[in-house]
Amino acid sequence: MKIGFSAPTAGPLAMLDPLTALCTGAEALGYDYATFSDHVVIPTDISSPYPYSATGEFINAGTGERNEQLIELAFVAARTSKLRLVTSVMVVPHRPAVLAAKQLATIDVLSGGRVTLGIGAGWMKEEFEALGTPPFEQRGKVTDEYIAAFRELWTKDRPSFAGAHVTFDRITFAPKPAQKGGIPIWVGGESGPALRRTAKMGDAWYPIPNNPAFPMDSLKRVGAAIDRLRQLTAEAGRAPDAVGVTMRFPRYGGEDTKASDGERRLFSGSDQAIAGDIKALTRLGVGSIDIGFGGTTVPEILADMKRFKTEIVARS
Repeated sequence: MKIGFSAPTAGPLAMLDPLTALCTGAEALGYDYATFSDHVVIPTDISSPYPYSATGEFINAGTGERNEQLIELAFVAARTSKLRLVTSVMVVPHRPAVLAAKQLATIDVLSGGRVTLGIGAGWMKEEFEALGTPPFEQRGKVTDEYIAAFRELWTKDRPSFAGAHVTFDRITFAPKPAQKGGIPIWVGGESGPALRRTAKMGDAWYPIPNNPAFPMDSLKRVGAAIDRLRQLTAEAGRAPDAVGVTMRFPRYGGEDTKASDGERRLFSGSDQAIAGDIKALTRLGVGSIDIGFGGTTVPEILADMKRFKTEIVARS
């Protein structure tokens, strides 16, 4: 099981010194990857419902101090040597397809092949409008088309593409990503369209368990969702196990609580119980998990990360 953590892209911890100390410290502790969130701007008036809140409220509304995701990715790549760098997730329609493909390929080359592209179609209409993207209502189709264009650019000597939102021909695209076959793609989201996108074009599925509309907060639910993914992958003409599974847990520990289906909520309770969750998820085919760690300072967060590795992961 690979273990990751959330690198800050907003607030005081995302500044030069704490960001560097946190990422290099996590690498020294043996963490496998860091994740980086994606907002270019935060509108001050948001009516779009946030998928991962029971109320639909986005708690970061109005706080606009954020690093640009791909530039922070490149910065951390330069300060580390082994840590994998995961966009979590990149809102694909936010950036022009050819430019984003080039930026990602460049980071992959300069990092020695350490980029993983976590993707999503996005949820905040107001941010789409501020960025001048293709229409928000078409974001799913735009995402699929851009990913197909990425793969064309990353793998073909003479890339050519003609779609509704991106078209190119008679161009060179070099260097290619360092990773053979292009940068691996983890597809975020828990909905039916996200599952179908994963089955069709993903290297891994990357859900978050606490989506109220599509909860995956118990082992039983995770197992059922993975079974559905395998079915859809086979229907897409791929081997059922061609797609990996990785999961993001925003928190761990606390009281041993029940999930909304009455089963025990994953990653709640004692260290022993959480170690058991890691074992059970491994048996289901989950290959990576990333965690939100507690603390408001770098030493506090690194201490929590060290405890997780020594007290929980070591038991799993």
